[in-house]
Amino acid sequence: MKVVKRIPLAGPVLNGNEKKYVMDCLDTGWISSNGKYVNEFEQKFAEFCGVEHALTCANGTVALHLPLLAYEVGPGDEVIIPTFTYIATANAVKYCGATPVLVDCEPDTWNINPNLIEEKITEKTKGIIVVHLYGHPVEMGPIMEIAKKHNLFVIEDAAEAHGAEVNGKVVGSIGDVGTFSFFGNKIISTGEGGMITTNNKQLADKMRLLRGQGMDPDKRYWFNVVGYNYRMTNMQAAIGLGQLENIDWHLGKRRSVANSYINKLSQYSELFTLQPEMDWAKHSYWMVSILLKDIVKIDRDELMKLLESDGIETRPLFYPMHQMPPYYEESTFPVSDQISARGLNIPTNGVLNEEDLNYICEKLIFHCKNNIR
Repeated sequence: MKVVKRIPLAGPVLNGNEKKYVMDCLDTGWISSNGKYVNEFEQKFAEFCGVEHALTCANGTVALHLPLLAYEVGPGDEVIIPTFTYIATANAVKYCGATPVLVDCEPDTWNINPNLIEEKITEKTKGIIVVHLYGHPVEMGPIMEIAKKHNLFVIEDAAEAHGAEVNGKVVGSIGDVGTFSFFGNKIISTGEGGMITTNNKQLADKMRLLRGQGMDPDKRYWFNVVGYNYRMTNMQAAIGLGQLENIDWHLGKRRSVANSYINKLSQYSELFTLQPEMDWAKHSYWMVSILLKDIVKIDRDELMKLLESDGIETRPLFYPMHQMPPYYEESTFPVSDQISARGLNIPTNGVLNEEDLNYICEKLIFHCKNNIR
C-alpha cells in the first residue's frame, strides 16, 4: 500500500532565538508571568504595530474580553460584529452579558460590510468589532467615520492578521484597540497567547489592572475591583520574542506561498477563486483560502475528503455566527452563507516547498475538473 505524504494545513516554524530564550527562563527560574521577556515582547510588539502600548495576555479570546471590560460593556449593551468570523469574537461580547449584533460580509474581501453597519446601530450600541479575516484587513476608513459619528469604540480583531496593512498603516494601530492571537497555527506563535494594542494610556492601565486579578499597582495584594488571571507567562513571551524578531521572514514566507498558489491557480478561475488582495491592502496571508464556483458540482466537504485521501489537510471556512445555536438568527446574511458553504483553507505554513505546492494544486485542480456540471 502506497504511503501518502501528509501535508499539514498549518504549524509553527521556530527558526530563531525561541529555544535560547526559553532555556534562559528555565535556567533563571523566571517561568511564570513575571520576567524580562514579557516586558520586552510587549515593547517590541508595540513598536512593530506603531502604537504606544501593548499588553500580553493568555490568548486571543481574552485579548477581546479585556477591552470590552475596560469599556464597561455589560447587560443591555450591543456590540456590532461580523457574522462571518471565528466564534471567539461573539463569545467575548457574550461574556460581558451584552449582545453581539451581526452584520453580513462583503463578497470581495469577505470582511464586514461597512455599508450595512449603520442600519444595525441603536441606542444600545456601544462599539464595533471588525475582524481582519484570514489576514486580509478591513477597509478601516468608513468604519472609523461611522464610529466617530455615533460615538462608538472600534476594536480590531487582528488575531489572524499580524503585519497586515490598510493604506500603509499596520492593523492594530487604526482602531481604538487591536487584539492578536499567538495560537500555534498563527503567523507567529507563543503556543497559546494574545496581545492587545492601543494608544490610549488610560485604557491600557485599566486593562493591565483587570488582567492581573485587579491588584492595586501601588499596594500589593490589595484589590479594589474584581479582576481576572489573564496573564501570559515569561516562557510564552520568550517564544513570542524569538518569533517577533523573525516576523519579516514569517510574513515573507507566507506571501511567497500565496504568490505561488496565485500563479498556479489563477488560470482556473472558472473552477474557483482565491480571496483577493485589494489595492489599498497588504494581506498577511494567515491562510490562503479558495471559493468553489457553482460549476464544481461536488460540495466543499466532499472535496476536503478527497484532498484528505491525498494527504492534504484542509479546513472549512468559518461557519457564520447566525448559524450557531448560541447566536442563531433566521438568515438575512446571504453573502456569508454562500462564502462559508463553498470555501476552504488550503495549506499555508512556513515549511511548504515548491514540490508541496505543486502537488496541492495538482490535486485540487484534478478533483474540481473531474466534478463539473
